[in-house]
Amino acid sequence: MRSVFIALLCFSPALGLNVEQDDAKNRPVSKVITLLKDMVSQLEKEAEEDEEVYEQMGCWCETNDREKTKSIADAEQRISDLTASIEDLTANSARLNTEIENLNKEVAKNEQALDQATALRKKQLAEFNEEEKDMLQSITSMKGAVVALSKHHEAALLQKSKTERETAVMEAAALIQHHLHTHADLLAEVITPRMRKTATAFIQSPDDYFSEEPSMIQQPQSGEIFGILKAMKESFETNLAQSQKEETENQSAYEDLKAAKTEEISAGQAQLDTKTNELANTDEKNAQSKQDLEDTRNSLAADSAFLANLKEQCQNVDQEYEERTKTRQLEIQAVSKALAFLSSDEAHDLFTRTFNFVQLSSESAQRSKAMKVLSAAAKKSGDPRLVALAVSARIAAFGKVKKTIQDMVDNLVTEKEDEIKHRDFCIEELN
Repeated sequence: MRSVFIALLCFSPALGLNVEQDDAKNRPVSKVITLLKDMVSQLEKEAEEDEEVYEQMGCWCETNDREKTKSIADAEQRISDLTASIEDLTANSARLNTEIENLNKEVAKNEQALDQATALRKKQLAEFNEEEKDMLQSITSMKGAVVALSKHHEAALLQKSKTERETAVMEAAALIQHHLHTHADLLAEVITPRMRKTATAFIQSPDDYFSEEPSMIQQPQSGEIFGILKAMKESFETNLAQSQKEETENQSAYEDLKAAKTEEISAGQAQLDTKTNELANTDEKNAQSKQDLEDTRNSLAADSAFLANLKEQCQNVDQEYEERTKTRQLEIQAVSKALAFLSSDEAHDLFTRTFNFVQLSSESAQRSKAMKVLSAAAKKSGDPRLVALAVSARIAAFGKVKKTIQDMVDNLVTEKEDEIKHRDFCIEELN
């Protein structure tokens, strides 16, 4: 566009010389030179502004490239660390679950053992209490029988009624029979066969052993009955003492077992609490690590896409800046050459001769000159608008050609201003 504009500006003085006054014949050339100088200044200003924007864009590209590259490297390292951490946390979670399950089984086993021991202790205590009660009653009854029968040989017994004596003897016989039957296993080692035979005879005929007037024969037999009663009482006392001793030992053993199991259960429960808290923390960290891993992967994908787009944009910026710089240099060179030519003495002489020729020439000569100038400009620039203008110069009036040229110049100026506005808009949006 600028090459067409320059061509029109360079050749428009020759086409408009017939309308200028003699005292201002150099004004068109001065206007062209001024326009060219302004154009050079504008191009240089645009080059400086473009370079400043390009440097800012380059700094922005470099900074973001460096930051995003580092961010991507950090994200990749974090993904690797999180993946390893998740694997460790998952393994720890599985291990803790297994340990907690085993501890629960161990605590349950200890609690079951304690419950069984407690139940056994209650059973033992109940059996002991029952046995102790039975032994105490048996011992008491034996003592009572021995005391009652021993009085037979005393004078007080003879003073008692026959009914009381018979009752005491019958009770003693019934007592011996009851204990021989009830505590057969306990008395098996104490009562000899001879003693058992005597006891059986006493049970069958109590009066033969204890009568109102005991004979010499009855006295040894009654002595044997006293011996049987004493042996049975001593056996009961021994058994009671042994049972009491065993009860004390059982109670002590139970207390030791209870203390040990209670300690084991307490220790197991403490380990369970510790492992449970550790498992909860591990699972929480694992869930957080998985969320962080997902977020990091999303961030990595976004940064990778941004970096790829950044490289493409910055590469396009470099290419566009290079093209703009090259085009601008060509434009500056073209304008500078035109400006140098217009400012030279040769151009000054040429314009002077052209002005004189135009004033003396006819409209047909001016049209022929303008047609040649337009044809040359159209050929040089290749612009279809100049080609059309050169053709119209052959057939249209010269005044119309000048008006068309002026319209083209105005349009080019307008296009130039629009391009400047568009560039400023692009710079602003880029910033």
